[in-house]
Amino acid sequence: MWNFKGKLLVFAVLSVITVAGCGNKGETAGPTPTETIQEAPTEVPTEILTPTVAVMEEDMDKTYEVVNEKLIITEGEKEIYGKIYRPKEEGVYPAVILSHGYNGCHTDFTGECKYFASKGYIAYAFDFSGGSTRSKSKGASTDMTIFTEKEDLMAVFNYIKNMDIVDKENVFLFGGSQGGLVTALAAEEYVDEIKGMILYFPAFNIPGDWRKNYPTEESIPETVDFWGLKLGENFFKSMREFYTFENIGAFDKDILIVHGDKDEIVPLSYANKAKKHYKSVELVVLKGEGHGFTPQGNQTAMELALEFMKTHD
Repeated sequence: MWNFKGKLLVFAVLSVITVAGCGNKGETAGPTPTETIQEAPTEVPTEILTPTVAVMEEDMDKTYEVVNEKLIITEGEKEIYGKIYRPKEEGVYPAVILSHGYNGCHTDFTGECKYFASKGYIAYAFDFSGGSTRSKSKGASTDMTIFTEKEDLMAVFNYIKNMDIVDKENVFLFGGSQGGLVTALAAEEYVDEIKGMILYFPAFNIPGDWRKNYPTEESIPETVDFWGLKLGENFFKSMREFYTFENIGAFDKDILIVHGDKDEIVPLSYANKAKKHYKSVELVVLKGEGHGFTPQGNQTAMELALEFMKTHD
């Protein structure tokens, strides 16, 4: 188990509490709604941080001028749209691939991409095929499933890691909400090639929630308009027999999970279960934050993510 050294970030408040279970609230696009989570374990005490701006050491202060450009990755019939951010200064850099949540898109991580690139990383954020009403990637939302998104991420990973400007030994995966679940699934396929994984409120509850909402295959409609995105029946059918924690855990590298203690979309219990399930997880819970961080919470999360990568690259 790795731990933060405590030299890079200074937080205002650090305490230990027991967090009560959460219900649901559609603050931002995320996993499926339900009031009772059958797969969730009992909550356990965990560290709680009050979001604040971090104070960094000199070795974290170097900044690079950042350039960005459109990068479309094709593999077979796949055509994945994204933007790559990198230091303008020529060189070979570690890389991080960012996967958005349900009905999100690459611009959701523009701030993170600029920030990481300014600190010496290649950052690539992309649109899942059919993953959003704003997606610029080829594909219909009615064809999208968590498994087609996994395939998209695998195609992106294989492309990015082979770029001449990327340090192949230092490629990180980063995902939020449904993108966090998809990131965890893809990481199972690249245990020896991924340096580490960063997850914001990963939606490990999605398959179980939808099984509860549609208890039989016959009850699944042909299409469902959920949170503004039209889904096809295969989105639900494809994961009816898929149990998250039976299909993740082989990834044995270090993982950072950042979760809010007020998240009503993905209960904190799932992050606690992941901490027990994986070999090496650092779980940081942000006090007062929900599903989708406030600007202050997001700043803290980005700095935690940067420290994680700097510690491992």
